[in-house]
This record gives sequence, C-alpha cells and structure tokens, in this order.
Amino acid sequence: MRIQHYGWEAMETTDTGRKDHQHGLRVIREWVVVVGVALAIALLVRGFLLQQFYISGPSMESTMFQDNRVLVNKLSYRLHGIGRGDVVVFDRITTDGEVVQHDDLIKRVIALPGETIEIRECVVFIDGKELLEPYLNDYDLKQVNLEDRCRVPELEPVEISSGHIFVMGDNRPQSFDSRMFGEIETDLVVGRAFTLIWPLSNARWL
Repeated sequence: MRIQHYGWEAMETTDTGRKDHQHGLRVIREWVVVVGVALAIALLVRGFLLQQFYISGPSMESTMFQDNRVLVNKLSYRLHGIGRGDVVVFDRITTDGEVVQHDDLIKRVIALPGETIEIRECVVFIDGKELLEPYLNDYDLKQVNLEDRCRVPELEPVEISSGHIFVMGDNRPQSFDSRMFGEIETDLVVGRAFTLIWPLSNARWL
C-alpha cells in the first residue's frame, strides 16, 4: 500500500510540474506579446505623433539652452496651419554637389506666406508694422553695436513665397537662420515644439 501510495504522489508531482511549466511558458508568451505591442505603439507614436529632440547650440537662448530636450508634435500642422511665433523643428537640406546632408534645426516662425518682412536697425517689421518680440533677450537688446545686438541689423523687404516661412532664432546675435539661408518650405517642417521636458526643473510649455 505504501509503495502504491508513494507512486501516486510521484504521478501527481509530475503532473503538477508539467502544468507549472506550461503556465510559465504561457506567461512568457504573454509578456513577449505585451512588450511587442508596446514597442510597436512607441514606434508609431515616434513616427507619426510625438518626437523628442535635444537642443544643440545657443541659437534659441534664452528660451532654451544647450542639451535641453523638447517634445515636438508632428501631427500639429496636419490639423491647422503654421502660426507666427510657433517654435518649429525643420529639416534643412544642404549639398556640396555630391553629398546631401540633412540637419534638424529649431527656430521661431517670424513671417508667413504672402507677408513682407523687413529688418531696420535690428527691429523686425511685418507688412510695415513693427513686430513685438517679448521672447528676445534684454541683454542683447541693450547692446549699442547693432551687429552685437542682432548680427544682421538690416534686411531689405522680402515677400515670403507661397508654401514658405521665414524663421529666426531667439538669440539673434548667434543664430544662423532665414536671414542667412532664406525662407524655408513648409513641407520641410517636422512639427511644432510645444513643451520643454528636460531638465525637469525648467519643464514648461513653449
């Protein structure tokens, strides 16, 4: 009787072990599916909705600084048009005749299609009216030398073409922008930077 009893326990132990093994495999499969779906959603969001960019260079100081991180809404301009004052990331394409280079730049939209932009002694005028720019650095505005104040103190009136925008950095003395390379196509705009997310101590809406 004891031998049969122990044999029955051995069979039960074997069955239990097999069930535990099958349960473990099922849990692993479920987690693989969960992780796969999460990665797919993350790639979908990054590709079509939101993307993080880091700031390289001083051209947008003091709105944002070197190594700050911003979140860009890539769907924004599919829902509405680009607005003056928007901070945008765009793809600037350059070539030396052989190699094509793509650079993601971040600037502020200053003039829109059909508008005429002009700069007089560092002051921006849109269609003949002075543009108020509260985001500019007070220290720069107090510089006596105009080139120290804004780098390009004069710009003859330029009408912005259809499907194009004129962009400038908030740090006018150090920004490389449409004052140098001209208007950009709206099709090259990746999206609107709407929030600064890093460092956390400076996180805010843009």
